[in-house]
Amino acid sequence: MNKFAKLPGRQLFLLISLSFIFFLSNLNLIQSQTITTGSLIKEMIDMKILVEYPNQAYKSIQYSSYDRRSIHPDAPGWFANADGFGQEPIPGFEKTLKEPEDDKIGEYLMCDVDGPGAIVRLWTAWIGGNIRFYLDDLSKPFYEGPAQSFFLETYKTLDPDFSSDLFKGTFSQNMAGYYPIPFARKCRIEWIGDLDNLHFYHIGIRVYDKSTSIKTFSINDLQACRENIIEVANLMNDPVNQWSFSPDPRSTDITIEIPPGKEMEIMKLKGAGIIEKFTLKLSAGDIEKALRQNILNISFDGSAWGQVQSPVGDFFGAAPGINPYHSVPFSVEPDGTMICRFQMPYKDSAILSIKNTGTQVVYITGNALTSKYDWVEGRSMYFRARWRVDHNLYSSNNKPYDVPYLVVQGKGVVVGAAAMIMNPTSVPSSWGNWWGEGDEKIFVDEDDFPSFFGTGSEDYYNYAWSSSEIFAYGFCGQPRNDGPANRGFVTNYRFHILDPIPFISRMAFHMELLSHGPVPGFSYGRIVYHYGLPGMVDDHLPLSSTDVVLPELPEKWMPTRRYFCANADFYQVEDIAQEGTEFELEKHDIWAGGQILVWNDKDISFTVSAKEEGDYTIVLTVRRTPGAGSFESELDGEKLKFGGKTVIDLAVPYRTLARNFVAAPVKLNQGDHTLTLVNTSESEKSIGIDFLWIIKR
Repeated sequence: MNKFAKLPGRQLFLLISLSFIFFLSNLNLIQSQTITTGSLIKEMIDMKILVEYPNQAYKSIQYSSYDRRSIHPDAPGWFANADGFGQEPIPGFEKTLKEPEDDKIGEYLMCDVDGPGAIVRLWTAWIGGNIRFYLDDLSKPFYEGPAQSFFLETYKTLDPDFSSDLFKGTFSQNMAGYYPIPFARKCRIEWIGDLDNLHFYHIGIRVYDKSTSIKTFSINDLQACRENIIEVANLMNDPVNQWSFSPDPRSTDITIEIPPGKEMEIMKLKGAGIIEKFTLKLSAGDIEKALRQNILNISFDGSAWGQVQSPVGDFFGAAPGINPYHSVPFSVEPDGTMICRFQMPYKDSAILSIKNTGTQVVYITGNALTSKYDWVEGRSMYFRARWRVDHNLYSSNNKPYDVPYLVVQGKGVVVGAAAMIMNPTSVPSSWGNWWGEGDEKIFVDEDDFPSFFGTGSEDYYNYAWSSSEIFAYGFCGQPRNDGPANRGFVTNYRFHILDPIPFISRMAFHMELLSHGPVPGFSYGRIVYHYGLPGMVDDHLPLSSTDVVLPELPEKWMPTRRYFCANADFYQVEDIAQEGTEFELEKHDIWAGGQILVWNDKDISFTVSAKEEGDYTIVLTVRRTPGAGSFESELDGEKLKFGGKTVIDLAVPYRTLARNFVAAPVKLNQGDHTLTLVNTSESEKSIGIDFLWIIKR
């Protein structure tokens, strides 16, 4: 949520605050062009519009189910975490409209905005109940019905006749919906439901100046904008091949070798212009270290320090290492080619250099596409991205703190963020080793309470439930998560393309660090992508050779108990393999004990012991990797089911992952039992099993 929810006379204060902001931002810049559903849909893939401060100025705000005990940083509830699970001490809404009666169903206000604006993002991990959604006219809801479908499939919910196939993975991205809904006079959303049930939500809104011309969303817009919707969907599904550039861009190639300890200029561009596409590929003996230890600097118009400073791999949003993915602004190809589509304008010059802080020679190839650009004084902005990291943090569940992503003074727009985590926990389950219970807190301009107060780090990044799944969409993704669960290296990104965050004078972006339990040695890298008018200052410090050392996971870790696995008995499978079975042990610090059992015969058997009779859950922690095989599991001759399936396929593209497979509960007698894994691969491909655990329920 934002600061206005805390104050009496919310609407009056909002009007005064916005009037002040728009006075500062020069009201004569507001044009008469009408904002429509179609114009907002086009913005979803319009990167060039981001380089100039919004002509029709607006303030971005977020309504959410954040814990209402959070008042200010010096108050005891600042890190309170009851934000949608049910039975919150204070309902997570703007206010209660109707107290619940015997049926426990109450009515609550989610958001209420007077004046022109637009919904630009909806998110929910899960929300029960119904909503009433009003646009302009409060006498009749524009929509009244289930809340869940409205949040995740907005257009399909509002118009069931419109095909939803175009929206999957494009307008609907994981647990967020990017379905722009403009309104000319008012937007109000009410929730009707039982507070004991789940009700997580974010509602992202642009609030425009009263004089802005906006055409309110109508169902007819969906058919009228069908071609725009198709264009957006096609580009998000294939940005590398579908992206279009200026008609006659200038192409500048990069080929250079950088010795250890040297900084070298890789490109110098002269004259007014704009970088539309920037491509790099590094080659080195240890590519993962090279991508972290080589620092990219980009300096526009002679800046003494440079507006971009980041390890090369981290700049492209998927570090550490090569983790292929595609988004609207970035792509990383399997061969290590990295592409940036953020537009970077300059008045006179742009100088790109790379500093090799490592011990190995690095070979670099690449390319930049540039075109002409007319710099607009007072509106054109420099692209900025300065990476930062803190190593050896202590993450815990009882002493959280706010980690600064970016604190900046000046005028600009936030357009994205990424986090590069090393989580050395020894707990192997998501409910137990999750690092991101903490919320984003984004202060904009004169905020005394954040304009964005979230409900969890993963919620900011458009997923939920501490998921370990690898995913990538146009605006959000998790291109790396080693496992098991959320252990090891984890990378998340979110790009604010439809939902940028403008600021007039200052912005402070923080993320709470709050984990499920104590984790020493935590490493937290992060980067905020933003644009700023000349003269912007921030809290960045120059990157040191210590900063860019790739942190190492603890050697020979062993799984420990917490939450889901609090009652688990863990077994290193090499210790319980029955006689006569053949296998190999491969070493790596991702695996418990520093090694993993690998075999490619027809089957392998283990002895599993139940200390007493009862119902048990059996979990296999396995290796997923390219070219791996598949297997079935039999316990005392009976097939086990994992998520309703008997066959586990371990093959995944590109990556090596440690993953847990949880079997359906089984009843065991006291004593020994035989677990047999049967290789179902046609060519008996290799199977990697790290460890096995059983939990009595």
